[in-house]
Amino acid sequence: MLSGELPVYPRLPFRPVRGEGCLLFDADGRRVIDLYGGHAVALTGHRHPRVVAALRAQLDELLFYSNAVELPARERLVERLVPLAPPGVRGVFLVNSGAEANEQALALARRATGRSAIVACEGAFHGRTLATLAVSGLPRYRALAETSDAGRQLAGRTRLVPWNDADALERAVDDDVAAVIVEPVQGLAGARAASAEFLRRARAACDAAGAVLILDEVQSGCGRTGAFTTAQALGVTPDAITLAKGIAAGLPLGALLVGERLAEGLGPGDLGTTFGGGPLPCAAAAANLDVLVDEDLPARARALEAFVRREAARRPGIRRVQGLGLLLGLVLERPAKAVQAALLERGFLAGTSADPAVLRLLPPLTVGEEHLAAFFAALDAVLAAGGDTR
Repeated sequence: MLSGELPVYPRLPFRPVRGEGCLLFDADGRRVIDLYGGHAVALTGHRHPRVVAALRAQLDELLFYSNAVELPARERLVERLVPLAPPGVRGVFLVNSGAEANEQALALARRATGRSAIVACEGAFHGRTLATLAVSGLPRYRALAETSDAGRQLAGRTRLVPWNDADALERAVDDDVAAVIVEPVQGLAGARAASAEFLRRARAACDAAGAVLILDEVQSGCGRTGAFTTAQALGVTPDAITLAKGIAAGLPLGALLVGERLAEGLGPGDLGTTFGGGPLPCAAAAANLDVLVDEDLPARARALEAFVRREAARRPGIRRVQGLGLLLGLVLERPAKAVQAALLERGFLAGTSADPAVLRLLPPLTVGEEHLAAFFAALDAVLAAGGDTR
């Protein structure tokens, strides 16, 4: 009989108790190089000294209060965040997760347009709330929404288009559509990057139909793809951007950034959350963003992407590299899960995806070129052994 945590996570056989930079350690002192970042969360590395110092200072001042009062830590974060964001951001709503940020973006789009249909992409993943599951482009997750009447209704108002197919997207966007929601780089689908043309035509289609463009940068944002947001890198201005995973160094925080159209008319009570934007996550996030800027980590992500691509091109066991910055997928000649397990035996933690051939690399942006070189040497050994650790 079950008497503990529900068995809903497929976990790897590793129990980290300490982290430092891009390194993880178990209780026996075994070291693992973290190239997955806990789903792209460890943006500036584990326990960055400036983040730890900010958290300690905040702990000495105030652990928590709700949004019923003005909080200096939240104000500092918003003041730090807005100048980094694309032009046109007029408001920020702080929440607890990426799914919550996406849920609120969809709700605001429906509110602003008076419409209900959503256009999303095949392969997309936007979270595990009912509304975000309903716009998933992965059948397994969309099916979770369809287990209820409300979920089936939401899923029934979602139009899925093939990934990177701008013609199909343009056909799908009409005057019944409230929003188009797109991940500039699809994380769970295997680090598949949208083309600049696809996103620009999505923007134009939304403008023509009066719909809202939402860019889900929960995984791709905060510098991971080489600019603070992929929207800025590709020259696209959305009506809403969502951020989460890398923003607060591992503390629960998400952010919805909106332009004038979605901000207009909002007042007290229109949005709300008890824990979103609490002092501790905000203190961590502000320090994390300071590190991102001061150490120019987006530029580092671009440089290390080039290194990964050069190394991968020399290896026949890697078909191609997809993604941007340090949100990358290595498309292998053999199933990635066996390779992942063998790499862990050799001291490297990488990720897999919904594509069984893709090994995902989402390391801290502070990872060293020497760590990546060591990873490729280990990958060579794994591929030479057929993915078996024996």
